[in-house]
Formats: sequence, structure tokens, C-alpha cells
Amino acid sequence: MDTLRAPRLMSGDRVRVVSPASPPNPDLVAAGVELLTSWGLRVELAEHAFDQWGYMAGRDEERAADLNDAFRDPGVRAVFATRGGKGAYRIVDDLDFDALARDPKPVIGFSDITHLHLAVWRHCRLAGLHGPFVNWNASVTGPASAEALRRALMTTDPVTVHRDPSEVTAQVGAAGSATGTLIGGNLSAVRTQVGAGLPSLEGAILFLEDNRGTGLGEVDRSLTQLSRSGALDGVRGIALGQFRGFEQDDGDPTLGGWGVVDVLRDHLDRLGVPILGGLPAGHGDNPPTIPIGTEATIDTAAGTLTVQAAVR
Repeated sequence: MDTLRAPRLMSGDRVRVVSPASPPNPDLVAAGVELLTSWGLRVELAEHAFDQWGYMAGRDEERAADLNDAFRDPGVRAVFATRGGKGAYRIVDDLDFDALARDPKPVIGFSDITHLHLAVWRHCRLAGLHGPFVNWNASVTGPASAEALRRALMTTDPVTVHRDPSEVTAQVGAAGSATGTLIGGNLSAVRTQVGAGLPSLEGAILFLEDNRGTGLGEVDRSLTQLSRSGALDGVRGIALGQFRGFEQDDGDPTLGGWGVVDVLRDHLDRLGVPILGGLPAGHGDNPPTIPIGTEATIDTAAGTLTVQAAVR
């Protein structure tokens, strides 16, 4: 099935802000709304955007209802997540993907929102955006990130992300170039979808990033599960973003001197496909916005990931 793209946003369009995972900070959301409004967008907050139920932004049925209301409203032209955290994985089976396929609109977010990106791609092949949250912190997400988000939503320009030698994953690589549909996001989220609706990765460029959870063992378990399940069969290339918080493991004698670079190499080198590491995308400061579900090319010699626009 060909990639489905939503129309690009234009000044005057209505957009909806939802909280599919953990509860956001109202002051930071206000800053994000102000940014979107400055682009001429008419921003609406979902009914349960600031609810809280345990560590989630409301009960499952409330969070799912907010998403479905946005999917079904013909006047809403994009759906922004306030933040990630926990909980999006609990509601992916309750979403109205038929409505989204009939009236395509991009979903924007990353981290736990990877569960939504994967489900949207599996059910209706709709492109989305791995981009910053509306829970906008200017000290973390600066003007360059804001402009990258605007361009990804309001123009049809391709997006190019350049390798950053200072990123820890820049030490992971396998020479070559590859083209395929960019799928993925947060490694823990991709792994969680194994056996629960992970779309086929055959012919894909698999994008992976992660934030420290339980350490190297968790990265190892995630990659082992993806490999043992056959999910990595047919992958054409690997694009590695940031793996934040793992720097402290490097050289730790209790870990046999291994760091996250060693774990990634041990699993990914055996795939025999081009690997581009060092992309400054993930849980770090000043994140780029990267289309998910469109054609992408990694070029290890140039150190670039180039992705076609998620909108038309």
C-alpha cells in the first residue's frame, strides 16, 4: 500500500492538542499553544488533556476518546501530543483508524507516541511526524526545533538530518546507502509492539532511539526480541538516533567493559545492512522533526538521513 499523506497545514487550520500518555505541565503546554498560534493555526485542547489517572493523563477510555474525537472531526487538520511518558500503548486497539484513513491528518510526537505512529502505519499507512511535544520548554526545544517542526508541517520540503560525531551512536556504523520506508522511533516502544501489532519492517529503514531505562540489559533484551521474533528480517538499513543516559556504562568493569555502542554493534552488525549512527534525534535537546512512514535514504558516506515529507 502506498503511503497516505495528509494535506500540509495552512494558516487558519484547526489543530487539536491531546494527551495520549502521561499528563503534561499546563504552563509548558500554554507555551506550545502560543507557538502554534503564532503560525496562524487555531489550537484546541482536548477535553481530557490535563486529566490525571495514576501516571497517565486520564483513564484509557478518556484518552482514546480524545484521540478519536480528533480523528473524526473533519475540521481538525493535525493532532499534537502534549508529551510521552507512559500509556499510549494501552489504547492503540481502541482507536478509529478508519476515520483517520478517510480524513488523513498527521500525528505529531515521539517517545511513547511511537506506539501511535506504529499503529497508524499498520492500519492505514498514514505518514506522521517524530517531532517535539506541545509541552514546550524553550530551554530544551529552541528556535531551530520550532522552525523544523513548522517546515515539516507547512511545507512539502524533504527533511535531512546530519550525523553528529559527538553522539554516542556515531561510533556505530556499516558503510553503504539504502532506501526504504522510514519506520520506528523509540526502541522500547518498537519492542513492546512485537506480538501486539508491530507492522512489517520488510523493506524499511528502521529508525531507533532510546532513553535509559534499566540499562544495557534492556537494550539487549529489546534487540534480542526483535531479532528472535523475525521482525528485523528484510530491513534495508538502520538509522540510529540518540541513546541518552548510557554514557555512564562505558567501560564499567561490572558490565565487562561494554557500553551501549558494543550492544548495538553486537546485534546490528549481523544484519549486513548499512547503518548510520549519530543522528541527533531522540530525547536530547533541540530535536529535529522527522517524517515517519515516507521514503528515506541513509548515506553513510555523506552522514545523512533524507526523508520525504509527511504532508502533501
